[in-house]
Amino acid sequence: MKRQHQPAKEAGVPVESCMPIIPSADLEQSLRFWVDGLGLTMDRAMRREDGRLVGCMVHNEHLSLWLNQREGAAPKPEDGEGIRLYWAPSDLHALRDHLARLGYGVSEVTDRDYGQTEFFVTDEDGYAHCFGVASNKSG
Repeated sequence: MKRQHQPAKEAGVPVESCMPIIPSADLEQSLRFWVDGLGLTMDRAMRREDGRLVGCMVHNEHLSLWLNQREGAAPKPEDGEGIRLYWAPSDLHALRDHLARLGYGVSEVTDRDYGQTEFFVTDEDGYAHCFGVASNKSG
């Protein structure tokens, strides 16, 4: 018999933050998307004895992510599956144009029937990113 989740009788302890860890096949190459493309700052670099970057934080005043080099070859997800990130940029069209100028294959901006205007891009590690803002339509 499957046990159903019972609501807690007391409130849980609040969590103040969560930092996703995103695997990368080549951190130096991946930073082009995260820093040059999205304008995040890289710090807390962790390097092997040979100087190869194996971990770092990328962040701005609103978010923090940890990028991590995996031992061996990190397989790229098939068909963009795996980690999916949904971003809410302050200027959707300016960000799309910027990523296109950097050579990323960005989709067209589309007004969706569920109330979002969005575009998509896949980074060097094969992760799908959706950038969207609320539109006038509602689903």
